[in-house]
Amino acid sequence: MIYSMTGYGKSVVQFQDKKICVEVRSLNGKAMDLSTRLAPQFKCREMEIRTMLTTALERGKVDFALWVEQGEKADTPSINQAVMQGYLEQMNEISQNTGIALPDNLFEVVLRMPEVIARKEVYDATDEEWESVHRGIELAVADLLEFRRQEGEALAGKFRNNISKISELLSMVEPYEKERVEKIRARITESLEKLAGVDYDKNRLEQELIFYIEKLDVNEEKQRLTNHLNYFLSTMDEEKGQGKKLGFIAQEMGREINTLGSKSNHAEMQNIVVRMKDELEQIKEQVLNVM
Repeated sequence: MIYSMTGYGKSVVQFQDKKICVEVRSLNGKAMDLSTRLAPQFKCREMEIRTMLTTALERGKVDFALWVEQGEKADTPSINQAVMQGYLEQMNEISQNTGIALPDNLFEVVLRMPEVIARKEVYDATDEEWESVHRGIELAVADLLEFRRQEGEALAGKFRNNISKISELLSMVEPYEKERVEKIRARITESLEKLAGVDYDKNRLEQELIFYIEKLDVNEEKQRLTNHLNYFLSTMDEEKGQGKKLGFIAQEMGREINTLGSKSNHAEMQNIVVRMKDELEQIKEQVLNVM
């Protein structure tokens, strides 16, 4: 079974009043190209997260994001009451000592003073929170792998269709082979007959014709191409991770089809070869997306 490198997975895990959100996307790539965006409290776990993703996803261009959505209460900024009380006492004392009246919007003024609104500090995640994050990553990765499996099934269907069409086109070559040989023989013979007064060895001519026709024989190319088509299909049924191997087989298929075209020397055969190349090109484009 083949797997696609294209995939998407997401999970949301509840931890206390927080929602831990994990999102992972992947596209095709020759090797693992991983980029991560993590909430600050999980930066210390980055290498562990990278190892998890690399082991599970193997290769491809992967974008990973991990963020935390706080509950409503947690999102409310906290007021440092001790600092605020200190400011009020000092301002009252200054007003009494100097006779300067306190402003009407005293409360608003104090709220703008430094350190009254407490800053949120970055905290280190506890082991319990990390366990929730770990589970969220596993769920998102499993979701992505299922996406890859479904995409792989769709790709396999397209490949089987392409291979079937190439095989069908290959069988259409045979009727033109004998016709081609007879046409070549007739053309050479007619050309020689037009050479008036030229004597030639007919036995030698027959030997040369046989030698020439053997050079144009495509039976070996047909057999090798058939073997490659069958090998491609059997490789798809192996365990995942066969993308590079399928790419190599497709290259070999291309060599045989090109040789078939160069030897064809027949308009209909060349048309068939062009159609086979079209099917093969579709395989080559899609095989880049196979794990």
